[in-house]
Amino acid sequence: MEKLALLGGTPVITEQPGELFKWPIMGQEDYDAAMEVVYNNKFSGTDITEKFQEEFAAWQGTEYAIAYCNGTMALTSAMFAIGLGKGDEIICPTKTYWGSVSQAINFGASAVFCNINDMLSMDPADIERCITPRTKAIVVVHYFAYPCDMDAIMAIAKKHNLKVIEDVSHAQGGMYKGKKVGTFGDVAAMSLMSGKSFAAGELGILVTNNREVYERAMAFGHYERNNSNYIKETDNLKDYFHIALGGAKGRANQVCSAIARVQLKYYDQRCAEIRKAMNYFWDQLEGLPGIYPIRVDESTGSNMAGWYSAQGGYRAEELGGLSVSRFCEAIRAEGYVGCWSGGNFCLHNHPFFKTFDLRNEGQPSRIVFNDHDVREEDNLCAPSEAINCYNVPWFKHFDKEWIDKYVAIFRKVVENYEQLLDNASDTPDEDVGGRWYGTENK
Repeated sequence: MEKLALLGGTPVITEQPGELFKWPIMGQEDYDAAMEVVYNNKFSGTDITEKFQEEFAAWQGTEYAIAYCNGTMALTSAMFAIGLGKGDEIICPTKTYWGSVSQAINFGASAVFCNINDMLSMDPADIERCITPRTKAIVVVHYFAYPCDMDAIMAIAKKHNLKVIEDVSHAQGGMYKGKKVGTFGDVAAMSLMSGKSFAAGELGILVTNNREVYERAMAFGHYERNNSNYIKETDNLKDYFHIALGGAKGRANQVCSAIARVQLKYYDQRCAEIRKAMNYFWDQLEGLPGIYPIRVDESTGSNMAGWYSAQGGYRAEELGGLSVSRFCEAIRAEGYVGCWSGGNFCLHNHPFFKTFDLRNEGQPSRIVFNDHDVREEDNLCAPSEAINCYNVPWFKHFDKEWIDKYVAIFRKVVENYEQLLDNASDTPDEDVGGRWYGTENK
């Protein structure tokens, strides 16, 4: 047995890996594009953003694209665009960032949560359990870049005449069976903030093939000089275009739009190298007990784009009941300091969805306009709480020598896990990693 570093052994990695994890990749072309905005005081213009919208729509394969100041604003506009309103219900996986669904209360709608599967992905088998006569839409989250089972989800949506919003904040450019995620539903929205695989500072974007959805989304968060050329066909919007109908301005800062145009040119190429590195990493760990990859079979025509915030799954029963947090603690001691467990917290447990009263109406905003208490269904999401995940190295380059060192860390801990069973820790099962993901930005 090789003594684990956590218990006094020698760490596998003691030096820094250079540029292996640095992201985004920025060069002179990015800097020049940003500085052109600065020099010409074009921060609040729309000309560069409009070019980015056209280029992004062409790349995405949709008719329309609208840029916003962030992904949360893009998702909020998507909800308005599909007509989400008072008393409606909207289904979302419980394990996701709050910006996927929390803003439903702004429209008087209720979030209803379904379970995830062991790939951390929305479980189609649990969706119909959540459907009632008030259900308006399904929010599909391609969580940690894993593409959801869109065949099954779209079949359910069609059967029940439901709208579909795709949250592609973790999976820009990802594929499901040869078709780009974000092109299946009625509308898709995504974050392009600085930590994402498509990183452009602080930016969001919405895409759709539906003209009315496009015009409603434009009207919600943009006004007059930003939307007067775009609202042409939706009669009940034409009288209002001078004012953003959501009472919030979503216009993008053009420094971000300029950077995004450059990043788009190289994004697919860079994602391909990320996937090569990540697949190599997991191939070397194949067959080890207790850990498994969150990844798709690329031979099906699916892929995980830039593999945002790469994760592994964990089965404690295969490692003598060792908690995932103790496992991560041992991984960090060996030299991969970014290994934390948890992912985003499960939304169905958060007080925001239990008791928060946005408009001082005397009862929780999540249920104030509903004819039944959707919180009663929250306990049925308990299975999602038992699915464990943890960060694995998110390689940005294929560097076999360095990747092999990180492989050695995981192999060492798994192969010597019994040492940890004899040395208990006070580390909680859900460590700070899980809480950190609750603060991630969209």
